[in-house]
Amino acid sequence: MTVLVVDDEPAIRRLLHASLTRADYRVVEAGSARDTLSAIQIDKPEVVLLDLGLPDRDGLELIPIIKAAGAAVIVVSARDATEQKVAALDLGADDYVSKPFDSEEVLARIRAAMRHRLSSETDSPIVSCGDIEIDLVARLVRKGGVEVHLTPKEYGLLAELAKSAGRVVTHTHLLKSVWGPGHETDVEYLRVAARGIRRKLEDDPSQPALLRNEPGVGYRMQIGSQSS
Repeated sequence: MTVLVVDDEPAIRRLLHASLTRADYRVVEAGSARDTLSAIQIDKPEVVLLDLGLPDRDGLELIPIIKAAGAAVIVVSARDATEQKVAALDLGADDYVSKPFDSEEVLARIRAAMRHRLSSETDSPIVSCGDIEIDLVARLVRKGGVEVHLTPKEYGLLAELAKSAGRVVTHTHLLKSVWGPGHETDVEYLRVAARGIRRKLEDDPSQPALLRNEPGVGYRMQIGSQSS
């Protein structure tokens, strides 16, 4: 699999290149927006690690272009303000890693993005995470084979996260999808529903393994998480 590393700092590119190569990825590098667009066309990467602070163009502008080309986008940037993360995710980024970063975390995010891509390319209506199974057609949730009753809003929230399992889904998207237009700022609704889901599905709701909160940004459902 080909990973395109986009960063104007050669040291960052070298670090990521070494880590990705050890993990058996083919690595292509770009130090500018112009080189990125060329690499997208020529090398056709499956994943792009994108820095936002490029010398010739804001990286945010590249996200929709890269997504349109069929690649997953993981932003790796020193811009760690909540509004920057939300903007990137709303533009279609699959994930966001703040600098300084741990190389193993970046590799884990790549694997999660690929699992999501593979699951979205199948016709299976079942999303499984550990012993939890979500049937998006029958609107059923099971834990250890036993059906669990969720309220309509709890199920709606879980289903939205299941459709993007492994990815961060922003508060705005979740509120608009589950509660409808006009509720985009009612974050407390999300907190209440998330608490209900954790109470019913997590082995230890105080240490959630299924539903992860990304403070100020949104929620993520862990792919392949074990409810332990």
